[in-house]
Amino acid sequence: MTKLNHDAGIILEIQRFPSPNPQVELQVITYLSDGLRVKGMLAAPKMEGNYDGFLYLRGGIKNVGKVRPSRIAQFAAEGFIVFAPYYRGNQGGEGNEDFAGDDREDAFAAFLVLKSFTKVRAIHIFGFSRGGVMALLTGIQFPEAASIVTWGGVSDMVLTYQERKDLRRMMKRVIGGTPEKFPERYHDRTPLYALDHLASPVLIIHGVKDHNVSVEHAYRLEKRLRELDKSVDCWYFEEFTHYFPPVINRKVVEDLTKWMKSYGNK
Repeated sequence: MTKLNHDAGIILEIQRFPSPNPQVELQVITYLSDGLRVKGMLAAPKMEGNYDGFLYLRGGIKNVGKVRPSRIAQFAAEGFIVFAPYYRGNQGGEGNEDFAGDDREDAFAAFLVLKSFTKVRAIHIFGFSRGGVMALLTGIQFPEAASIVTWGGVSDMVLTYQERKDLRRMMKRVIGGTPEKFPERYHDRTPLYALDHLASPVLIIHGVKDHNVSVEHAYRLEKRLRELDKSVDCWYFEEFTHYFPPVINRKVVEDLTKWMKSYGNK
């Protein structure tokens, strides 16, 4: 568990943002994480009421895999208050993103942002691609999370280094070396070794033909969760890659939000 600053999750500023969905309101929130001013996007249904919270943890790094307003509005339209941190150093935020290192605190503080809203009931965690690691680390930090979904998610940082030759230079720079020289730095970013602290049910979604994040990440995560007798469901799609066709994508969003709601209202 990471000891968070006492001011983690404090909201400093809220700005309205144009919404692609007339039923959903968007705002950009500036909040504190590890003493840094970090930004993220909030999407909430316009209809009054209490809703489950949905922490959306994006993939990529810097301008690759940015938070898309249309995507988080899509989840909000399913009946959630969604918050998606940009991570430190992005879109006007302070600090430097470091690929599931200290920037995990931006996800932890974002969980606390959602927790501070009186309209938010249970909080679910969703991670896509690199966000899968962030989602699992956040679930380990907050055992009270209602559920965790990892879609095309990374679970093992050494495996990412081995598989993605195009990312090695970035990973060596950001993480500070190779897995051979600094195994502990990659171990620290790999949640597989701390899943015994996880209490939330997990849903794994993965395309078997994924070349960005191989399905081996999903298999390793499933295997470890089952070894620990944790609650896990798996939806493997034999024909798909890292990106699902729009029609299938919408159906999976609908299905996964129903799955989440079955664990909500805690």
